Amino acid sequence: MNYRMMGFVIGRILLAEALLLLLPLAVTLGYGETPVPFLIPMALLVAAGGLLSFKRPKQTALYARDGLAVVALAWIAMSVFGALPFYISGDIPKFVDCIFETVSGFTTTGATILTEVEPLAKGILFWRSFTHWVGGMGVLVFVMAILPMSGDGHGMHLLRAEMPGPAPGKLVSRMSDTAKILYGIYLVMTVLEIVLLVAGGMPLFDACIHSFGSAGTGGFSCRNLSVGAYNNAYFDIVIGIFMMLFGLNFNLYYFLLVRRFREVFRSEELWAYVIIAGAAVGAITLNIMSLYDSVGTSLRHAFFQVSSIMTTTGFATVDFNTWPTFSKAILVALMFVGGCAGSTAGGVKVARVVILEKASAGELRRMLHPNAVPSIRFEGKTLSDRHIRGVCLFFVMYMAIFTVSCLLVSLEQMDLVTVFTAVATCINNVGPGLEIVGPMGNFSSFSAFSKLLLSFDMLVGRLEIFPMLLLFAPSIWRRRRAQGVRRPADL
Repeated sequence: MNYRMMGFVIGRILLAEALLLLLPLAVTLGYGETPVPFLIPMALLVAAGGLLSFKRPKQTALYARDGLAVVALAWIAMSVFGALPFYISGDIPKFVDCIFETVSGFTTTGATILTEVEPLAKGILFWRSFTHWVGGMGVLVFVMAILPMSGDGHGMHLLRAEMPGPAPGKLVSRMSDTAKILYGIYLVMTVLEIVLLVAGGMPLFDACIHSFGSAGTGGFSCRNLSVGAYNNAYFDIVIGIFMMLFGLNFNLYYFLLVRRFREVFRSEELWAYVIIAGAAVGAITLNIMSLYDSVGTSLRHAFFQVSSIMTTTGFATVDFNTWPTFSKAILVALMFVGGCAGSTAGGVKVARVVILEKASAGELRRMLHPNAVPSIRFEGKTLSDRHIRGVCLFFVMYMAIFTVSCLLVSLEQMDLVTVFTAVATCINNVGPGLEIVGPMGNFSSFSAFSKLLLSFDMLVGRLEIFPMLLLFAPSIWRRRRAQGVRRPADL
């Protein structure tokens, strides 16, 4: 383990978080609110980050396990420091609740312990939603974009450990340039959504809040009734479309920029994403038509909620907790599917769902024809056995954590639907579930233990399981004593 370089990277991340707090601080000053809740965390972040990254280590290489540990520790540190503004302001009196709210923000989950958000200070509301925007593309990707750390030998391990999906990779030769391209696309799309919402009559502050939530597929709103508070078809359509766009693999946008259109339209994951969403919208529209005055209204609400849940954003225009069981079952299924790999969305990811389906079909063919050697292709490439095993291992660990979490949260003595969807919505980074944790509910009634467990589930879901789990493996902290020249291992 290269502890010095790990500390250096984490120090840079803390300095970046101090820099990020300048935006909510400016909002706070602009609305004439007290800046203390942001000044104190900024001072602590500068002190801690400065101590850790004061001197660059001579050995800068990060190995696979180093990258996993850095990503997990960085997200935990970011969440702890990011919780301080909520606690210092007094808007959230209990620090455990502050941790839950901040982890939910950075992991773009959108689950909340707050019963009302409108009374909160503007600066706090801004920071609460801005964590979505930062966490959506990735904290370390952001740091690599603005603070390159000498050489790209470690960059791929950090990207693989943080970016969602089974196989993230470089767009260009240097990782820092890849990070800049990703955040450039991310920023332009966010600004475009803000402009469209303001053009439709939404106040600028509200437009920023909901654009941060859409971009990061998070779901925190500045209104108690979420997007439904506006009761505006234009806002529903704009936000719904952008949620779907942010649920796509960002590599596709890069291919569009460089005019590699064929690669975009041949993407299996893209077509699976569109087909699943379209089928869900159609089925729910037919199922809820009797609840609304027109087919158009039913279609609008169905499209918005499918877009919100499948991209794991969590905004709501209606209380879908009152919808028929069939529609709610579809939404719960979409929680697990999630968006595309390489997007800001959570869930298992469409790519993994497609690969698991193909792997299962291949095994069935092998049972019928024992001598056959079926090959599994995805996105025009033949998948190796190692790649398929990796996807299967992810799914097995995912289900194991989900099952254990459900058993532990069930000790709360709440109804089964609440427990099941509470865990599902946290591990998939969705936000709202059903019953007590429905779109008009919250997580305030859970115990401190369950809130911490669900916070862990949110981090597990956002970081794709392994970085968080490997923190508890003793072998990851042992120093290597290999002879000769050490090379970064492939993750």
